[in-house]
Amino acid sequence: MTDTLSLVTYNIHKGFSQFNRRLTVHDLRDRLRHLNPDLVFLQEVQGLHQQHAQKHANWPAQSQHEFLADSVWNATYGQNVLYDHGHHGNAILSRYPIETSHNQDVTHLSFERRGLLHTQIQWQGQIVHCVCAHLSLLARSRKWQMAALAEEIDRLVPHDQPLIIAGDFNDWRNHASEHLADRLHLTEVFDHLAGRPARSFPVALPMLRLDRIYVRGLKAVRADVHYGAGWSKISDHAALRCELVLTG
Repeated sequence: MTDTLSLVTYNIHKGFSQFNRRLTVHDLRDRLRHLNPDLVFLQEVQGLHQQHAQKHANWPAQSQHEFLADSVWNATYGQNVLYDHGHHGNAILSRYPIETSHNQDVTHLSFERRGLLHTQIQWQGQIVHCVCAHLSLLARSRKWQMAALAEEIDRLVPHDQPLIIAGDFNDWRNHASEHLADRLHLTEVFDHLAGRPARSFPVALPMLRLDRIYVRGLKAVRADVHYGAGWSKISDHAALRCELVLTG
């Protein structure tokens, strides 16, 4: 067990490149193994899609989170959107055993279903709470979802236990600090190291700061954004990676 906890958060666009031009889940698997993090927070994970399975000869037989985790990480999945031919949601992959997993429905508008996947792992003798988030495209819905998330954390996470909340916040106006981080005493890792959240969208030349890694009881010692050549062929978002140490 190392003194640092590494993690990646990544909106994987259901395993397709930007504008759905090509299936990328196999390249994605290779990239994640190259980054080799302890934790992976994934959004837009395809749990099942029967039409894609029929159309693409190399469509994985497993669900995407199981395919990506295979032999390297433990995996848990929270289904958010269900349709006739399949479903998708968030997933967390962990090098350490996942002790509990719960998916909280935070749908605000019926046409845009969202959830928060909350898991617990053991690391350095501590329970670490991990929440994978994918928030609404609409500002008023994001505000409502962040309030629901804060209530969930206040209810379930003791203040002396480390906490990570990561994912696609769609927060290009940077209101998450006002509605979430200040209330929960969270620190955003790129804000801590570089003075502002990372630009993560679109992946070819990121301009918008949509993705976040918030922590409590942990401190970032390094953070990187993975975008540009190669990465632009995998998803429409950049991948964010950081390394954390305990603050206590």
